[in-house]
Amino acid sequence: MTDARSLRRGLPRTPGGDPWPPAGAGAGVVAPQGPIAATHDLAGAGAVGDAAADGAALPLDGHPPRTQVVAPHAAAAAGDPEDIGVRVVRRGLPRAAGGEPWPPSSAVGATDVAPAASGARVRRGLPRVAAGEPWPPADTVSVPRTRGAAAGAAGAAPDETCAPVQPTADATEPVEPAAVEPVGAASAPASAGSLELVAVVVAPSVPRVPLPFEPTVVAGRYAFARPATRPEPKRYGPFTRGQWAGAVVVAGAGMLFAAAMVVLAVRWLLSLDALQDFLAAYPGEYHLPETAPVGIPAWIGWQHFFNVFLMVLIIRSGLQVRREKRPGAFWTPRWNRKRKMSLALWFHQSLDILWLVNGVVFVVLLFVTGQWMRIVPTSWEVFPNALSAALQYASLDWPTENGWVNYNGLQQLAYFTTVFVAAPLATITGVRMSGIWPKKATTLNRIYPIEWARAVHFPVMIYFVVFIIVHVALVFATGALRNLNHMYAAQGSVDPGAYAANWGGFWIFVGSMAVIVAGWVAARPLVLAPIARLFGTVSGR
Repeated sequence: MTDARSLRRGLPRTPGGDPWPPAGAGAGVVAPQGPIAATHDLAGAGAVGDAAADGAALPLDGHPPRTQVVAPHAAAAAGDPEDIGVRVVRRGLPRAAGGEPWPPSSAVGATDVAPAASGARVRRGLPRVAAGEPWPPADTVSVPRTRGAAAGAAGAAPDETCAPVQPTADATEPVEPAAVEPVGAASAPASAGSLELVAVVVAPSVPRVPLPFEPTVVAGRYAFARPATRPEPKRYGPFTRGQWAGAVVVAGAGMLFAAAMVVLAVRWLLSLDALQDFLAAYPGEYHLPETAPVGIPAWIGWQHFFNVFLMVLIIRSGLQVRREKRPGAFWTPRWNRKRKMSLALWFHQSLDILWLVNGVVFVVLLFVTGQWMRIVPTSWEVFPNALSAALQYASLDWPTENGWVNYNGLQQLAYFTTVFVAAPLATITGVRMSGIWPKKATTLNRIYPIEWARAVHFPVMIYFVVFIIVHVALVFATGALRNLNHMYAAQGSVDPGAYAANWGGFWIFVGSMAVIVAGWVAARPLVLAPIARLFGTVSGR
C-alpha cells in the first residue's frame, strides 16, 4: 500500500523565502512494492524472521535527501505490516534550556551513525566544542537498524545490526542505499501495545559537496551568559550626581569665560575719551542732603543680623514646603481645630511673622533717625552714578566710596529695591497664600487670585537669594575688614583707611554665621515639634 502524510514546514533557508520544505514537497511518499522497513520492537517482543524483499523510497522533489526516522501508527487488527502508515519525525530544538533536541533519541532511534561507504549521508550541524569540526564527521552515513529472527524458534536472538564498514576512496561519489530487509509473511506480529519505529533510508540523487573553507563560527560568551543589568543611578531632580557635577563644571566654565569677555569689553570702553569724561562727571555717588546722618548706628547692625538669620531660615523652609509631598507631621491651631497645615509650613509662616516684625521695627527706626536718606534716592543723579558704578565693578576697578559716609548709586538702588519693593511683594503674596486669607471673600479672591500670588512669590525669593550672594561677594571684594566693621561692629570714620586693619567686625560676623548654621541644623521636626505644641497640636496625620 502507499501512505502519504504532510511534512511539518519550518523556517526558510534564504532571507525572505518560503518555509522549508516547499509546499509541493508533499508528504515524502513511500511506495513499497512489498512489505518494507526494518522494524525494531521497543517493547522487547520476540525476534521476527528474515525475508527477502525489495523496497523503494521516493526522494523529496530532488532535494538533498537524508535519513528520515518514521514512527508507525497502531497496526490494524489483522496485523498486516502493509497497513502500518509512516510519518516523518525530525528532531528539532530542545524543549528546556540546555536539554537535548526533541524528540528524544530513544524515541527516534532506529538508525545508527557510523563511518561507512554505503547508506545515506548525515546532515552536519554545529560543532560540539569551540572551534571544532561540524558534527558528525564528514565521512559518516546513517545505516538502518534491521532485525531478523530464526524461523520456528521462539525468543531467538536478533541478527546483527548495521555493522560499520570502511569508507570509500572518493567520499563525493553517490552513496548507494543500504539494503532493507522486509518482514516476511511468517514474521511474528508485534505484541499488543508495543511501540515500533521504522527507519526509511532515502538515497541521495546529488552528491553533497563539502564546504570550501573551514567553519569558524563559534558561539560567543553572550550565548551562554546574560550580563547583569546595572541599577538605575539615583537622580536628584532631573539629573544624576555625575550629571549635576558635569553641568556645574560646564556652566561655571561658561560663566567664567563670559565674565572675562565682559571685563575685557568694559575695559576697552572705559579707555575711550567719551567714557572718561562720563566717569569724571559721575564718579558713582552723589552728595546726600545736609541733614543726612553720618555713620551706621548699632541698632542697624542688630537689625541686619536678625534679618539675615530669619531670611536664611525662611528660604530653607520655603523650599522644603515647595518640594514636600507627604509631610511627616502636621500642626493644628488651638483656636481652629478644622484648620491643619504641615509642620514645615507652620515653621515657614512663623518665621515670616518674626521677619515682618523685624522689618516694621527697621523701617520705623529708619525714618525716625533719618537713616532713610542713605538708602532712598534723593536726586535723579542716582541713575547715571549707578551706571558709572556698574561700569567700574565690571572693569574690576572698584568704586572708592566710603560706606560709612555714603553709598554709591548702584548700592542705593539695590537697598531701596530690597527694602521697599521686594519685601512688600513677598509679604502680600505670602499673606494671599497663607491660611489667614479669607476663603469666602469671593470678590476679593476674584480681584486678587491665588495664582498671581504663586507666580510672584517664588521669583521674589530668587531675587533675595541673588541679592544675598552678590552683596556678600562685594563686601569681601571691596575691603572685607572695613565693611564688616561698619555693619557688625558699628565702627568707622570719614577716613576710609581708619579701620581697614581692625578684626573686631570680622569675628562678630563669624559668630553670627555660627548662629545661623546652628539654626539651619536645628530646623527639623525633632526640635520644631515641642515649640509648635506651645501654640497648637502636633500630630502625625
